[in-house]
Amino acid sequence: MTLHPLNQEQTNRLKKIATIASVSLAVSLSLLKTFGALYTGSLAVLSSLIDSLADIFASSITFIAVKYSSRPASDNHRYGYGKAEALSALIQSAFIAGSGIFVMYDGFSRLISPVTLEKTDTGILIMVISLVATLGLIFFQKYVTRRTTSQAISADSAHYTVDVLTNASIILSLLVVKFFHIGWFDTLTAFIISSYLLFNAYKLARDAITLLMDTELSDDIRTNIIRIVRTCPFAKGIHDLRTRDLGGTYMFEFHLELDGNLSLYDAHDLTDMVEDEILEAYPNAQIIIHQDPAGIKEKRLDHIILNNKRKQSRHKKA
Repeated sequence: MTLHPLNQEQTNRLKKIATIASVSLAVSLSLLKTFGALYTGSLAVLSSLIDSLADIFASSITFIAVKYSSRPASDNHRYGYGKAEALSALIQSAFIAGSGIFVMYDGFSRLISPVTLEKTDTGILIMVISLVATLGLIFFQKYVTRRTTSQAISADSAHYTVDVLTNASIILSLLVVKFFHIGWFDTLTAFIISSYLLFNAYKLARDAITLLMDTELSDDIRTNIIRIVRTCPFAKGIHDLRTRDLGGTYMFEFHLELDGNLSLYDAHDLTDMVEDEILEAYPNAQIIIHQDPAGIKEKRLDHIILNNKRKQSRHKKA
């Protein structure tokens, strides 16, 4: 089934609903796991509680970021506020990393001074409830991410996906302790969870930094933009294409080569046609097109980048 593109108002509304659902679930599960950790004494359940507390913080940051990034462009921020979502993801990654380190530290303490687990049945029930509720939220977040391309929602979904794995592993851990009385398995599970938290924090930070550093969009998107322009019969060429993600909104800048004998009005009309074609493929994109007479000799960004690559290649060989 083909999904129709959303307008900006629909996109913002969907992201807001997703963030409210995320915060609500994080608070509910934190209360439930607090009881479970105190009642069972399980380090694995405690690690899941720490992760849920991190979820409250992260989801709250996401809520603020989504609300802030939805603001229209202003005098001081003419590209909009979309990159607030990348800052949100970066803050989340730091908090998730700190949570992982805390659990590891507690794990080392348990190895030195083992703790006997009790009431594992209660712990298993709590973790099953957490697992089912988290899966429901993730399915909704995945849908929202597909429709809005929100990096903040994607980051939020990423650490809830980790929660599914951690909840499942904690259930397994409690079953092993209950039926086989292997107490250290609980600590081992906590170590595995914290290691995964650290890895997930790294990925979130990497993606956020990529957006904040204005890294070019994928080769597929760049190739598609070039294809769209070149299929226009009046376009003589395209060069100096620059792309970036403004936080769920794509930005395209390029020079469009046209017949030099065209009037300014005609060139403007043809450029609008190219822009409309691109917007059909990438709704809500921001597009800046500079018209050039075809065949003009000028200093181009494409040539500068190519020369830099050649210099780097020669430097490596030397």
